[in-house]
Amino acid sequence: MRIKQSAVAGMFYPDNADELAFIVSKLLADNPQQGCMPVALQVPHAGLIYSGGVAARAYNRIRPYLNSISRIILLGPAHRVPLQGMAVMDAGLWQTPLGQIQIDSVLSDALVSEGLVVVNDQAHAQEHCLEVQLPFLQVLDGEYRIVPVLVGQTPLAWVSALIARVLKAPGTLVVISSDLSHFHTYSEANLIDRATLRQINQLNTDITGQQACGCYALNGLLAYASDNGLKAENLGYCNSGDTAGDKSRVVGYSSYAFY
Repeated sequence: MRIKQSAVAGMFYPDNADELAFIVSKLLADNPQQGCMPVALQVPHAGLIYSGGVAARAYNRIRPYLNSISRIILLGPAHRVPLQGMAVMDAGLWQTPLGQIQIDSVLSDALVSEGLVVVNDQAHAQEHCLEVQLPFLQVLDGEYRIVPVLVGQTPLAWVSALIARVLKAPGTLVVISSDLSHFHTYSEANLIDRATLRQINQLNTDITGQQACGCYALNGLLAYASDNGLKAENLGYCNSGDTAGDKSRVVGYSSYAFY
């Protein structure tokens, strides 16, 4: 069984297991969240010092319901490799400093055979947007497997169809990984991001790459949510100027629950 090795340990999060577990546990303790079990989450994917608090609010939302979750479908953008369509990886386990998390290879293979995704290990090799979610899932320690999917330039209907397909199976949670605006001043980012949050609240599927780097996956979820009567609940927002960066060139972060 092939093991996917961590690519960004020591960069986006600590490579020491004890330090990583402590930081993630503290982020979860400091960002409580309550509410009904969501169908899907949207989370950011910067380094833990930047967006970890906002991400923790989304993961706390599912904490009371871990026993009902058997698989988590992670969808996010391919930052390093140009990608058309959607891609899974050829691996059965993913290694981080906290150990190994199981990949649902049976479902991945089924999605490939159905023509919904392809296998592209190169796209996954150095990508961070899904990997930074793993420490939260490992600290929560649920009995779930994951299906990591990178979403490139993909028609809205394809992403929505993939989400509909995976949610047919009971116990499935969809997690969309996306940051918001990039590299504007603090005040400019707040204006841009507040407009984007309004679009998400309204399930508007016209979000652009300038508004959210994971726009293809996010718009696909918003289309599915609109078609299936789901609601979007904002769980948190900040930008890097609020956490660990200066205010001259910031990145925005949000988390959402869809139910």
